[in-house]
Amino acid sequence: MDATYAAQTAVTAQPASDTSAQLTISGPEQMQALGRQLAKLLRPGDLVLLTGPLGAGKTTLARGLGEGLGVRGAVTSPTFVIARVHPSLTGGPALVHVDAYRLGGGLDEMEDLDLDVSLPESVVIVEWGEGKVEELSEDRLHVVIGRAEGDETVENDVREVTVTGVGPRWAEADLSPLAG
Repeated sequence: MDATYAAQTAVTAQPASDTSAQLTISGPEQMQALGRQLAKLLRPGDLVLLTGPLGAGKTTLARGLGEGLGVRGAVTSPTFVIARVHPSLTGGPALVHVDAYRLGGGLDEMEDLDLDVSLPESVVIVEWGEGKVEELSEDRLHVVIGRAEGDETVENDVREVTVTGVGPRWAEADLSPLAG
């Protein structure tokens, strides 16, 4: 992990049953590096929701997750195919990358993707999944990416990222490795 990334991130633990980390990311390289770090915490059966506006860096983070998991194929936005499966090259879990942007309904509309079948042996990442796929698992990691808009004093590439673990799987998780 480069010193720039580590110096510009801060981790805080939230009280209650959820674990949370808040980070400031400067640029796509750091977003991808965060994905590689996050991948070290993931295991088969994990569901990761990525939330943020268009252009926030969701797919860039997913690319880093794919690199960290050692999967085959370029991790690109699955907007028009809805979902892509990236098998592992290292014997680890496959990465199922879903883009729910064009899907209007909840879990009913997602059933055709058979995510519930893929989830136990894969890491499933869903962009735009908030409010649509939470029922797939009581345990999930929710990554919210925000960017400053309309503020001339903030660099355009700066993102505020909050990573929150939900459910028993993440209750005792240590997200401090995300800080570098």
